[in-house]
Amino acid sequence: MPKLFAATTPEISDREKRNMGRSRKIAAQGMVLLENNGALPLKACGNLALFGNGARLTVKGGTGSGDVNSRQVINAEQGLEAAGFAITTKGWMDRYDKAVEEARNAYFAELKEAFEKEGRGAIMRIFSSPFQEPPVVCVTQEDIEASDTDTAVYVLARNSGEGKDRRPVAGDYELSEEEKEAITAVAQSYEHVIVVLNVGGVIDTGFLRETKGIDAILLMSQAGNISGLALADVLTGKVNPSGHLASTWARSYGDYPGALTFGHMNGNVNDEYYEEGIYVGYRYFDTFNVTPAYPFGYGSSYTNFEVKTESVFADEQNVTVKVTVKNTGDTYAGREVVQVYYSAPQGRLEKPYQELAAYAKTKELAPKEAQSLHISWPLKRMASYDEERAAYVLEAGTYYIRVGTSSRNTHIAAAIALEQEAVTEKLGNRLTLDCEMKLLSAKGVVPYSYEGEAKEKETAVKLSVNAAKIPCHVAEYRVGNEEILQKKTDVVITMDDVRAGRASLDDLVGQLSVEEMAELCVGTARGGFGGESVIGSASALCPGAAGDTTSRMIEDRNIRNIVLADGPAGLRLCKSFMADQNGNMIPGFGEAPIPGMEIFTGPAQKPEIPEDAVTYYQYCTAIPIATLLAQTWDVEAIEEAGDIVGEEMTEFGVSLWLAPGMNIHRNPLCGRNFEYYSEDPLVAGMCAAADTLGVQKHPGVGTTIKHFAFNNQEDNRMHTNAHVGERAAREIYLKGFEIAVKEAQPMSIMTSYNLINGVHTANSYDLLTAIARQEWGFEGLVMTDWGTTGSIEMEPGKSFAYGSSSTAGCIRAGNDLTMPGSYADLEEIIRSVGAEEGSVRCPITLGDLQACAKRILNIILQCSVYEGAVPYAASAGKKL
Repeated sequence: MPKLFAATTPEISDREKRNMGRSRKIAAQGMVLLENNGALPLKACGNLALFGNGARLTVKGGTGSGDVNSRQVINAEQGLEAAGFAITTKGWMDRYDKAVEEARNAYFAELKEAFEKEGRGAIMRIFSSPFQEPPVVCVTQEDIEASDTDTAVYVLARNSGEGKDRRPVAGDYELSEEEKEAITAVAQSYEHVIVVLNVGGVIDTGFLRETKGIDAILLMSQAGNISGLALADVLTGKVNPSGHLASTWARSYGDYPGALTFGHMNGNVNDEYYEEGIYVGYRYFDTFNVTPAYPFGYGSSYTNFEVKTESVFADEQNVTVKVTVKNTGDTYAGREVVQVYYSAPQGRLEKPYQELAAYAKTKELAPKEAQSLHISWPLKRMASYDEERAAYVLEAGTYYIRVGTSSRNTHIAAAIALEQEAVTEKLGNRLTLDCEMKLLSAKGVVPYSYEGEAKEKETAVKLSVNAAKIPCHVAEYRVGNEEILQKKTDVVITMDDVRAGRASLDDLVGQLSVEEMAELCVGTARGGFGGESVIGSASALCPGAAGDTTSRMIEDRNIRNIVLADGPAGLRLCKSFMADQNGNMIPGFGEAPIPGMEIFTGPAQKPEIPEDAVTYYQYCTAIPIATLLAQTWDVEAIEEAGDIVGEEMTEFGVSLWLAPGMNIHRNPLCGRNFEYYSEDPLVAGMCAAADTLGVQKHPGVGTTIKHFAFNNQEDNRMHTNAHVGERAAREIYLKGFEIAVKEAQPMSIMTSYNLINGVHTANSYDLLTAIARQEWGFEGLVMTDWGTTGSIEMEPGKSFAYGSSSTAGCIRAGNDLTMPGSYADLEEIIRSVGAEEGSVRCPITLGDLQACAKRILNIILQCSVYEGAVPYAASAGKKL
């Protein structure tokens, strides 16, 4: 009888109330005040005019697998009303609601028709062509007169998600003409006008910055299911915004490096050339002196702060900066973020103008209160990767230490002299570039500077470090997997034997047949991606969860099934489902896990409901999106967000959370940027580590950091080839993953769909074994993204420049678990074991398969499916 963890009552639980309260506090911390001439905080409650497509349809988070099915979403209107405001523009919002409803009905009618004609191939349209809300209706003079107030809030919303990149066009990256007309009317008609940006990624703010009458701009971001309450807290001053940007907001889209060659912009979605190299985000804007609208790390407040550097210390291991932060205001308490950057010397290797070394956030400081912070980082963090020597190198010269509150507000605090070069890590060349590619160079370019910088360099405190005493780590690589021999015994070894210490995992694996191990290395679904199971909803044990491991061998070896659930901003499960008294799910009842999916699921005629049927409920908390979490610059807050998810995983029987997503914000048009933290790898890595630590403090549950790696494009995501130089790969796109592994040791890693330099990431031995396991010390399991090995079959009739990854190739690379699974996956593994070269697509050894099976069993062994589970016991490994 399946064990069901869901609640049997629809009443809101104490856990829901508690976690929404915690999420509300976190969300308010990550909102960023971009502009304010004194209009905020709002001085008093009363009548308030509310406009914008996000006023009622407030976006809690993006679409696709990043969505979370919470009980409710508290929108901006509801949040402001709960704060005591009387919203006086309901007539305008009613008109817009009607326009949206008509557009939504037309969209899903068209989608249903396509499904009836094309079958399941039409499913991909919900990702590639998601529903887009219609333009806003005009703001009339009658709306303005009826509002009876001098204060207006305009909530501008944008949504995006899995399977489709954004466009630099009106209504997406740019404001639509209808929005400009509405905002202009509001700005001209009210004394106090606040624009709230309910967006998951960067938009063009030029019109907003140039329009007279706009008094404040607040980046609300997408704050989860309590969005409206958190927004009201910030607008009213109950919470002083302390968020800082985690990515650069350019003046115009064309200012980004590679703006015209990204994805669809040049018409080539098959090959993506990372020609900008290491110059991503502020590294580019600062080095090439391109002025942004809002720089990386920027954030304003309702009060003012003074940041004073007291001292800088450096030795061969660490650098430490001591700063004092004082709230110099008279009225509002608040928090400040201190960011420390370094400028490495230009030598044989080019260096950006500056790079983030470390950061810290103060406690809440009362007016005139001060706090001292000690901010430290390993000296080797300032090393650069030299492809010629396959090593991280600190080149000789002066390293300037800069302290400030954004990338465009730093001042030199010290100069560290290194008289000779030091190698900090010796590796091997990996991920070989598969084409000729001319990288962007900053030679001859005059970087950003500021008045007094030259003087600061002259007068900076001079420190020196002995290069000869700087330690150097040398990576050790091993090739191949030794075959595990079967122990001579007639006893069938079970997981109980392993748990009790009567046998080892090697003993158990040695008894498994090739067929049994193949079953273990392929998820439970046998129809493939979009076949018998719904996309991202293939779990047989937890309705709406993304998938399970294997249900085979449970009776004879007690190898239990673990549940994997999506949702980088919480758990994405069905809100409700029905089951009989034996715990068997009744198909056709309950809510689809992805909105709109109900037209693709369930039988044509619903079965009869048994008299003993029970309705179960799975209401989860939608926490703020990853970008908002990063904007808190508070690892303790992010760890608490992970703690929320870990608690709910335990409640609903989920073992692995398919999150956090941590790809780099390479370009603002990436459709899934909301799922990712930052353009900076240090921020991304520290956020993912904190998220993981929060989740994994709960016994037997863990995270799955993703998408490993170079998943910076959604258009043609399954068949695009990312051409990336090794230095950029290691310093920018892999560094965050490395930090997360070394700091938090997540239970799992998920590979991405794309290729890296001609090899599918799912089949990349360099990426999964040599780098993740042997260089970083990763100890968990690796899994594919859903349908990686059957992606061509999902879109019949289409031709692709690059095919699908190989299931056997996954095993050879060290990709342990192919999800969601299919008979084709199973059969490919079985026929590839011991096969000769040329007889199959990818021959593998028995040892390869045994290694994957063992890693899967090791994780299952530590999951909450067994009584007495403890927090994940992997060692922290090598530390940064």
